[in-house]
Amino acid sequence: MAFLRVDFFSDALGMCSQMQVILPETQRYDPAIGFDRPYPVLYLLHGMGNDHTAWARLTSIERYAREYKLAVIMPATHHGWYTDMYCGYDYWTFLSEELPQICLRFFPHISSAREDTFAAGVSMGGYGALKCGILAPKRFGRVASLSGATDLASICADLEDPDGYWEAIFGPVKDFAGSINDLHAQARRLAALGDPKPEIYMWCGQSDALLTLNTASAAYLKNLGFAVNFTTSPGGHEWKCWDVQIEKVLDWLPVEKIGGWRNGPDAC
Repeated sequence: MAFLRVDFFSDALGMCSQMQVILPETQRYDPAIGFDRPYPVLYLLHGMGNDHTAWARLTSIERYAREYKLAVIMPATHHGWYTDMYCGYDYWTFLSEELPQICLRFFPHISSAREDTFAAGVSMGGYGALKCGILAPKRFGRVASLSGATDLASICADLEDPDGYWEAIFGPVKDFAGSINDLHAQARRLAALGDPKPEIYMWCGQSDALLTLNTASAAYLKNLGFAVNFTTSPGGHEWKCWDVQIEKVLDWLPVEKIGGWRNGPDAC
């Protein structure tokens, strides 16, 4: 695999941004077109307090990705909650519209097809991944949330004295329910439209404070007709759990598995 550190300018954010990228080095064969079949792509999102380097530093994502013909994009999105902020930057536009176009320009061998485009993330990034599937279902075919903040409407409703941070991102907390950032409300909208819905993978640890929200959100989405694979197991809100789960996410994605690399740095 090739591991790239990319600095680039984002028009959506109006500033320089960064991403780390894992790319297969082997060609991908399709009997119909030969050795130019594009690679599926996973947009892998970080949580609060982390940045675009977190997945590579705190998990074995590069080693896991070696077993698949899959590109992995890990962008920096700071504390923007994958949202066009009420007072700040347009992180949702960046993630859902601009970044895929930038990646297709920089890496022309990745696929633009819905069935080949996925998002996954932890905590805040789990919210972002679900948002990709629910608000941009024509671009993202499968999404995975690990310990995600799945129901921010409930979280906002419990904030007795919201500080400026939350309202700078989402606007007045009293207006959050039913807004574009309310995933439950947007899932209802998508279900009512009858458009294709993403397949969803969700996991949350049994000692995670977000378990109740995740369990309720999984049931809610299933009742709306979404295909949801929800599991829970021992663990908390921590990277050692997410390291295990991201490998399971890769197994769940409809991507070609090589079956292990014997010529790479891990050969034995």
